[in-house]
Parts: sequence; structure tokens; C-alpha cells
Amino acid sequence: MTEPEGPTVSRGAEARLRKVDWWGFPALLKERDAKAYRPKALDEKLRRERTRTEVRLLVDARRLGVRTPILYDIDVERHRITMEELPGPTLRHLLEDPVLPFDSLERAVRAFGVALGRLHAGGISHGDLTSSNVIYPEGPERAPAFLDLSMGSRSPGVEELGIDLHLVEEDLKALHPRSDALVRAFHAGYADGNPAGEKTVRARAKAIRGRVRYA
Repeated sequence: MTEPEGPTVSRGAEARLRKVDWWGFPALLKERDAKAYRPKALDEKLRRERTRTEVRLLVDARRLGVRTPILYDIDVERHRITMEELPGPTLRHLLEDPVLPFDSLERAVRAFGVALGRLHAGGISHGDLTSSNVIYPEGPERAPAFLDLSMGSRSPGVEELGIDLHLVEEDLKALHPRSDALVRAFHAGYADGNPAGEKTVRARAKAIRGRVRYA
């Protein structure tokens, strides 16, 4: 593959995404930027470690039956990951779609809960779980995929799992007028995906919500 020349899709605090062509397939190249405020050796170490961690989480999630972008190429020394560009609407788009039937939205949110439950039951947290990091490649009637696990963790504690749930609940409440029904659908799906840990994680999410409210 030649050096990427595609447009920048997004730029976050740690990395930027560019559209590239991978042997005829539309792809995204994620590159972690250098941070001038960190000593160079430390910066290189952190960027390599975070690139490796993200790759492992993407692969491990797929082993659990949770869809993530397929990895095409990994360049740890240059802090780059080339991955499948998944099509489809994000959960945020579905929540803001005025013509999507509510029962279809409920099913999409429930499927999201199932997928997150499986991820948590398999010992992975997402770490930055917003409605923009969940996409439906085959549309809202099919299973979602997770994007950007770069802030996730392997073998997370219940606090990290609770934060994932708290972020989802807050996003649903902020983006849809019938959020109570959507939160119930999400919790029902999560219980199916993580039956052994659901009560503990939901209790921690509730405690986190209380701390945030009275902080």
C-alpha cells in the first residue's frame, strides 16, 4: 500500500483518522500523534503501548462475537492501524432520526445492550462509549459494531464497567425524548449479554450517577 493521502475524517485528543484505499477496499488509517509536551522516549512508549492495546481489544472483542472493524494492517513503530471502514448509521444518527419507527429504535438499542453485555462478560471495557462509537453496518434491525476501543481495558474493574453503562444511560437521556423506554430496552439487552454481572455493574453505574449529580 502506498503512503496514505486520503482526507482526515476526524481528529481526537490522541489520534487522527484518514480515509485510505486498502487494495481496493475503503479503509481508515488511525495514527497516534506525537505530543511535544512529553519527553520523546516516554511519548514513543505510550503511543506504542496504546496502539498494541487497541489492536488486542479489537481482536478480543471479535472473539467474543462482538463486531468491530477488521484489522488490515498494524504498524506499531509508526503508531498506525489500518482498518475496515464500516458503513451504516451510528446510534446517534438513529436516536436523532425523526422518521425511524420507535419500535425499530428500541430493538437497535436492545441489540446494543446485548453486545455491550457480551463485551463486559468477556472482560473488556470500552472506555469511551458514546452513541457516536456504535454503528449499525447492516442497519438498525441488525447487530451493531463498536468503534474506537483505544480507551478500553482488558480485565477491567467494576468501576470501569459501571462508567460504560453510565455513559450510555446519559447519552440516551440527552438524545431522545422517550429515553426511559430506551434505557429499559438497553438494560434488558445488557442482562441477556452479561447475566452473571448485570446487577453488580448496574448498581455501580447508579452509584457513579449519584456521585456525578452531587459533585
